[in-house]
Amino acid sequence: MAVTPGHTGDAVVTGRSFPTRVVPPVELPASTSFLAGEAAARLDWTGVVLPEVTMLGRKVSVVARLRTDVHAERIAVGAGPVTDRATVATWTWPEFAETAPEPAAEIVGVLAVGRHWRTAMAAAVPFARYGDAALVLPASAVLTKDYVDNCLPRARSYGMAIVSADADALVERDLEGRSERLVLPEDAVSRWINEVVYEQLLASYDLPVA
Repeated sequence: MAVTPGHTGDAVVTGRSFPTRVVPPVELPASTSFLAGEAAARLDWTGVVLPEVTMLGRKVSVVARLRTDVHAERIAVGAGPVTDRATVATWTWPEFAETAPEPAAEIVGVLAVGRHWRTAMAAAVPFARYGDAALVLPASAVLTKDYVDNCLPRARSYGMAIVSADADALVERDLEGRSERLVLPEDAVSRWINEVVYEQLLASYDLPVA
């Protein structure tokens, strides 16, 4: 009986197939919101842990506090959150700087929860330019040579903290952040970020917009 290559039978199989090694994807031990809350507590960041939001094309969770005095002033003049980037950019122009509304949110820090350190770092770096930022990773992601050789040096250079979560979603601080690093002064981007966070804070507190 003739046997075609790659088929089994009484004759010798002329084609060979090799099993592909399947590596299971790294999974987070809990939801992003839960891990962000636990990480904020471990980092001693006091404030509201806001739901994950996409800003600057990155998914992050912001920890922030409402500046109630500024909020009251903005309510009085009908200046609620403004999330249009083009409009906010004009607030930094010399002719509008004195009349632009004050930032109503105090951003404590920005958390990037990710399955891999490269993804989380890419999300956190733009925000580390303006203040505290941290990566939240599954414990399995911090037990690799790649993490030790490549992630830790980069995180230290940006002054970012790293928090890891084990299989039971218990978090530990793996790297301290560095507060004395150089950060950028307020600009159009940071003002816009503040407005987005301001809007999120009002929603979380269920407060009037204006």
